[in-house]
Parts: sequence; C-alpha cells; structure tokens
Amino acid sequence: MIRPATEADLPVLQDIERAAGKPFADIGMTMVAEDEPPTLEALREFLRAGRAWVWSNYADRAIGYLVLDVVDGAAHVAQVSVDPDHAGRKIGKQLIDHAVQWAKTQGMYSITLTTFTDVAWNGPYYERLGFRYLSQAEETPALRAIRDAEHAHGLDRWPRACMRADLDSWT
Repeated sequence: MIRPATEADLPVLQDIERAAGKPFADIGMTMVAEDEPPTLEALREFLRAGRAWVWSNYADRAIGYLVLDVVDGAAHVAQVSVDPDHAGRKIGKQLIDHAVQWAKTQGMYSITLTTFTDVAWNGPYYERLGFRYLSQAEETPALRAIRDAEHAHGLDRWPRACMRADLDSWT
C-alpha cells in the first residue's frame, strides 16, 4: 500500500537505502554499495514538501520509498528504493506510477531521473517502464547541475545518464 511518508518512517527509509545498495557490491560497485543514504534532514525536506511516499507492508512498515523533486518544471525522482527482500513485486513501478499521477495533478508533463545505464535494475529497468535516455543537449540546466554533483561525488566511475518519460504516454 502506498501512503505519504511520516517522520517515524525516515530512519526506516535510510535502512531501506542501505539494504538496496548492497547488491551494487555484487557487481563491483562497492563505492555505491557503501554510500551513505540521504540524511534525515534531506528526507525531512521531501516530507515537508509532500513529496515522499512509502510502500508499507501489512504491519504498516515501509519496505520501499520514493522521494520526488521538481527540477526545471518536471517531476524528478530523487530516489526510489525497495528493500531487496521484497524485490520483484513491482513495488518500485507502483511508487513511480504514484509519482506520475502526482505530477499530472500538478500540471507537469514529464518525469525525469538520473541512473546507471549498465545496471540491470537501473537504466534498462527504467527503459522498460517508458523512460528514455536524454542526450546532453536535451538536459535542462538543473539536470546538468545534478549530473555535475553526481560526477563530483564519484558516481561517473560507471556510465550514468539522465532519463525522461512523458506523462501523457505513461502506462
């Protein structure tokens, strides 16, 4: 079930992020696996803005989450993560669908994200959902700034890119 995140969820979201990062170590991306999750304050900003949602289990414990930004007038998936123990249940897709519906109610026309292009559960997964890779010429100034920050953080050791999906064709 998708619901708005609460203050009490925030430490759990950090735990989900740590767990979701572990599979990166299995494919040689140890730096990504060991990266710290968003701070409580960063997560709290999404919460305050009304752009943080969780997928909760039968006990109402978060097992997946999505935090959404607004970047150059488009919805932007800042992070979507699912506890690997619950992978394969389309929780991530349903969270993204929820973000798309939110964006549509806000009058937005697209949703963006940045991702690793060669990681099966990243770029190829988002392509199957309906996102497409953007050329550098298509990147908006704020998307370029996000990519620059990722580069400074060392994430460009592996191929990364911006992706966008048009909301009117979202299925």
